[in-house]
Amino acid sequence: MSTLQVRDVPEGTHRTLKARAAAEGRSLSDYVLEILEREAQHPTLQELLDRVRARGEVDLGDRATEILRTDRDAA
Repeated sequence: MSTLQVRDVPEGTHRTLKARAAAEGRSLSDYVLEILEREAQHPTLQELLDRVRARGEVDLGDRATEILRTDRDAA
């Protein structure tokens, strides 16, 4: 397993995280590790955009254009 060191954590942030960890009966290290694992499970917005772009263009066909035009003209 790797080791991660975080420097220059604001005192208020450190106090809050330490208190939350203590409230759950856990070490600060275990508590922060869970937060990092949870965050790493979800793709970033950029990763999602890259996936969408990689799929290429989608042809919505004439029906979509027709629906949009009808909706626009009704307004």
